[in-house]
Amino acid sequence: MRLIPRALCGAARAAWRESFPLGGHAVARWFPGHMAKGLKKMQSSLKLVDCIIEVHDARIPLSGRNPLFQETLGLKPHLLVLNKMDLADLKERQIIPMVTELIGSSYRYHRGESLEYCIMVIGVPNVGKSSLINSLRRQHLRKGKATRVGGEPGITRAVMSRIQVCERPLMFLLDTPGVLAPRIESVETGLKLALCGTVLDHLVGEETLADYLLYTLNQHELFGYVQHYGLGEACDDIVSVLKRVAVKLGKTQKVKVLTGTGDVNVIQPNYPAAARDFLRTFRSGLLGPVMLDRDTLQSHPSAGAQGHRPAQTDP
Repeated sequence: MRLIPRALCGAARAAWRESFPLGGHAVARWFPGHMAKGLKKMQSSLKLVDCIIEVHDARIPLSGRNPLFQETLGLKPHLLVLNKMDLADLKERQIIPMVTELIGSSYRYHRGESLEYCIMVIGVPNVGKSSLINSLRRQHLRKGKATRVGGEPGITRAVMSRIQVCERPLMFLLDTPGVLAPRIESVETGLKLALCGTVLDHLVGEETLADYLLYTLNQHELFGYVQHYGLGEACDDIVSVLKRVAVKLGKTQKVKVLTGTGDVNVIQPNYPAAARDFLRTFRSGLLGPVMLDRDTLQSHPSAGAQGHRPAQTDP
């Protein structure tokens, strides 16, 4: 992405962008082979499962959920868990009691005689499925982590064996690979997914993501980035913001420029490095809680009540 400075940069709210220019942007298709295989494996494992827990990022409760989950796994009771709620400013609810109640009120078919519960944990990549399983183990069994956790999508690549997370009731979870829909519904949904680390950054562009993040923070009047980076004032120009971030963090680079009198070394901001730091700061919660779907929720207040039974985590 080639950054073109915009003339206006100030704290005057009225001068800020009223919409993000989506034209010219695209989200590359990302549906690697392990996702397709994982979805087929989930289907074949359904007969061993009493309930489905779908984990999704609380910052985008309405964006980016995979419709294939409902189409292929919809036979079982389904609990939607909004994870990372500390980054979205949501309230907590307990998971194990809700799962127990949901299974107890559902027909278990051939598993009716079994005294143990088996739960499949599904979701798009990097929404915290493995972290949720490890957290449940710590809380209910006081045992360490059983699944690998990472900050990038694609850490879990296969449906794993059963992992015990609770003694009373006896409950096992199946961790699964994150599976995106083969086609992301819109560019803006892709931007939201990428901001939450669900889509690889390079499929969108780090500087494009940083610009969309800046636009969103300003629209929601969340100016934690101003204080965090010591900018002095809010700004709607991503070039100016990244330049000041780069200088403050010492992320600059020498560039050789050919002039009429010979080569001259010029110090320039490292815009990609500054963009990566801006994104990392947001994802780690240092800019405060952010609800990326806020406008959608406000314009369609009933949307959050549709679909499966929801819960926000505390395990």
